[in-house]
Parts: sequence; structure tokens; C-alpha cells
Amino acid sequence: MPSLQTRFSFALALILLGAGPALASGFEFLAAPEIELNRVYRLDKLTGEIGACQYGDKEGTIGVTLCYASGEGARAQVPSSYALVASRHEREGGVFRVDTRTGLMSICYVLKAEVVCTPAAK
Repeated sequence: MPSLQTRFSFALALILLGAGPALASGFEFLAAPEIELNRVYRLDKLTGEIGACQYGDKEGTIGVTLCYASGEGARAQVPSSYALVASRHEREGGVFRVDTRTGLMSICYVLKAEVVCTPAAK
């Protein structure tokens, strides 16, 4: 019969292996609410980092995916539990990044060639 320490180590290893997927941050995707904009925002649910991509025309091709990097305020934040929320305003090109643990919110949108977010507030 294995010792108590061996059984404990085995149980701990199983728990940690099972927690691996739960510890992975994952992503959330949300289309911009503007009805004439083909932009989708991507959020890292753990770090709050946000980017965006959209379709673009390119002569001689079927098109290209144009992606915008994370800029001011859109880069990784303090690890937490982040989500995206769209307003119901059909002309709004941005989305809200919300921290579901603290209630802080930022508005994120594409400015020039990057995604930017306002300072978080409640």
C-alpha cells in the first residue's frame, strides 16, 4: 500500500493537471455595435489586453485581415476577470472592457492604427 505522502503527492498532481485548462486565460470576441463596421474585438479574459481585426480590400486578392495592436490603455492590465460589452448604439465603433471583479470599465476603440482604451473608472 502506498504511503500517505505518496497518495497525497499523486492527488495533488491530479488536481494541478486538471486545473491547467482552468488557469488558461482564454479569449472573448465581440463585434463592434456599429452596423456598417466589420470590426471584431479580441479580449484576453485574464489580462484585459484587447486588440481588433477587420476585413480589408486588397486588389488582386480575396481580401486581407487587418489587425490593430494594443495601444495606450489596451495593453495587459492587472490580472483579473475581464469581459467585453457592446452598447446598443448602432453607430458606436468601440466596446466596453469591464473588470467583473472590481466593476471598473474602460471604453476601447481603434484610433489611427491601434486599439486604445480610456482610463478605467466606476
